[in-house]
Amino acid sequence: MTIRVLIVDDQMMVREGFSVLLNAQPDIEVVGEAVDGRQAVEQVAALRPDIVLMDIRMPVLNGLEATREIIAADADAKVLVLTTYDLDEYVYQALRAGASGFLLKDASARQLADGVRIVAAGEALLAPAVTKRLIQEFSRLSTPLGAPKVATQERVGDLTERETEVLVLVAQGRSNAEIATGLVVAESTVKTHVSRILVKLGLRDRTQAAVFAYEAGLITPGG
Repeated sequence: MTIRVLIVDDQMMVREGFSVLLNAQPDIEVVGEAVDGRQAVEQVAALRPDIVLMDIRMPVLNGLEATREIIAADADAKVLVLTTYDLDEYVYQALRAGASGFLLKDASARQLADGVRIVAAGEALLAPAVTKRLIQEFSRLSTPLGAPKVATQERVGDLTERETEVLVLVAQGRSNAEIATGLVVAESTVKTHVSRILVKLGLRDRTQAAVFAYEAGLITPGG
């Protein structure tokens, strides 16, 4: 299946460059572009893309607010944040708003295409090292999911021992394939565990699952 992408950036050169790189991929098609967040919200409603490549700092409506509106309208929407800095505070806020991950604007053609594929497949685009830094920042800024720590810890009790183990590995930024190898189980089994974890904890995706694990004290920043 072809992955349909909407590119949102106020810089024409960025939009055109990413369009060329992605359209060169046999399984990816750029179906539209937007120059600001407001236009992005409108384009998502009209085009229903599989992935939205979203710049953060834009006029009219920034990428953070646009992401919130898009996710509020469609909980299954997948937003991949574009940023110049990997420690941009807006990135953390965008992930809290429901974005599935982020890419640096200087990413290579391969990293860009692979990032789109990863998010389209339902995985969070968060490398292990980046995940630790993100969670540290989440913890510093505020409570990401808005839940008191005691309530968060109580919800862990709804998980089985294996589900808790999988949750910790997700929080460490491991992919389903890596988790399957480490636990010596089929990748499909890991996917089932992850799905059940999200349902039981009422979480949207792997990114929120990772934050939850840190909030619940299952893993510590830098650990």
